[in-house]
Amino acid sequence: MSKVLIIGGGIVGLTSAYYLQKKGYEVTVLDKGDITDNCSFGNAGMIVPSHFVPLAAPGMIKQGIRWMFDSKSPFYVRPSLNGSLINWGLKFMKHATAKHVNQSAAPLRDLSLLSKKLYESLAKEPDFEFELTNNGILAFYKTEKAGEEEAHLATRAIELGLDMAVLTADECRALQPDLKLDVLGAVHYRCDAHLYPTKLMNALLKYLLNNGVRIERGKAVDKIEVAGNRITKVFTGSTAWEADQYVLATGSWSPAVAKMADVKISLMPGKGYSFMEPEPQQRLTIPALLCEARVAITPMNGQIRYGGTMELDKINTRINMQRVKGIVESVPAYFPDLKPALPSEKDIWYGFRPSSPDGLPYIGRSKKRENLIIATGHGMMGLSLGPATGLLVSQIVSGMTTDLKIEPFAVVR
Repeated sequence: MSKVLIIGGGIVGLTSAYYLQKKGYEVTVLDKGDITDNCSFGNAGMIVPSHFVPLAAPGMIKQGIRWMFDSKSPFYVRPSLNGSLINWGLKFMKHATAKHVNQSAAPLRDLSLLSKKLYESLAKEPDFEFELTNNGILAFYKTEKAGEEEAHLATRAIELGLDMAVLTADECRALQPDLKLDVLGAVHYRCDAHLYPTKLMNALLKYLLNNGVRIERGKAVDKIEVAGNRITKVFTGSTAWEADQYVLATGSWSPAVAKMADVKISLMPGKGYSFMEPEPQQRLTIPALLCEARVAITPMNGQIRYGGTMELDKINTRINMQRVKGIVESVPAYFPDLKPALPSEKDIWYGFRPSSPDGLPYIGRSKKRENLIIATGHGMMGLSLGPATGLLVSQIVSGMTTDLKIEPFAVVR
């Protein structure tokens, strides 16, 4: 039986393991932590075919520079002479064009729609209850400018075959009558869905462990041995791991792990924060995006999860309370009834979104190491794109024709 070693136990690593196990491979997953603290647990739980515009888009540079001078803003780049950040920034600027946005729209849409379909199939499997809900997402705006941008996005989405509708404030109120609203309107991303990440990840872990997949926690890769153009061994301390093929799915840690195999990946970690509050009345039934504030609000497990910010910096353990305060303060401006308290540091989750400079994930075989498949760089859409990526990884490993063209996601592009 052919052996596959997956480095990384987030949603991409675990869905890769799931589809590879289904194809009959002997699979081992190594993770540096205990798996329960990665981005796949703390995110907003949104499945977003609506997000076909990559982070590298016209206007983001000017907007990003403005936000840099506001400690509570949703986007921040920590000034640094870090060569990786400078290199990433130059590539980002090169891709922040209308042409790039147009070229990226269909590949991102197709990857998202495949993932949504796979989530729907997964939810029908025994023991896979993870609160998958197809209510769409409401993107609320308070200003004419944001309304125009959302309307333009909706028009483009409809051209791409996605289900969206521009709603007045009254139409929004009719959808969630128990919540006060202070908005001009919203776009209802009807093509979107949401789920409870903790239940999803626990269901995946349980399935994999019950079906012969070996999951090794607390195993940080610190050395990779190569011979010619192949990886021969991966080391965690004094333990050597051998496989026929290797999958790198280590999110924001991918550049450091890839470097051990002399492979370059351009990625920056984008730190995001989230916290939960009880919502016994369950007034919020449709997840919300607050357009100007760039905040995500999702009902899950009888609570509400508030999340946001994108802080580009080196991986670190700092909690910037000003950024969390920015999330807290923005909510009542849209929902006067929702007044989340500023959480204490121990109740704040943070994670690092692996952000590629052009806003597209990396999914494909390494040109330098022929038995290495790379699956990372999903930015804020790791959970959303996880199953599609996992399925594509299993098809690449087995040499099958992939369900989607993977050239737009090539590791070297």
